[in-house]
Amino acid sequence: MSMETKRVPRPHVKWVLPSLSLAAGVAYFIAATLGGKLQLGLEMFGIMVVFGAALLLFGGRSETIRGLRGDERDERFAMIDLRATAYTALVLILVIVGAFIYELARGRSGAPYFWLGALAGVTYLVSVAVLRLRS
Repeated sequence: MSMETKRVPRPHVKWVLPSLSLAAGVAYFIAATLGGKLQLGLEMFGIMVVFGAALLLFGGRSETIRGLRGDERDERFAMIDLRATAYTALVLILVIVGAFIYELARGRSGAPYFWLGALAGVTYLVSVAVLRLRS
């Protein structure tokens, strides 16, 4: 039994992440401008435009960028993506818990971190339950 990975070319998918990057840049620009920070809005918009352009320009040479964009994605990259997402979630949860503890130690309520941690915990529990029922 061979372990070939099947790549499915999807030509339009390569535009999704760069387009979302541009849309996020526009949203950042509008939010920062409404908040009275035009310079920050321009900088954030520029960063997102450069990021989106890099995804398009270097995607032909880089399997990693093609995997991030979603075109020619295979099972191996799907597993890499799943593991990277799990590592990211772990780090974020540890930071949220640490920030909550820090805020409590400083005599504050820790409210924003409490709610983020609670949301993470509830999401995890619901996900486990739903995935368990589906398997």
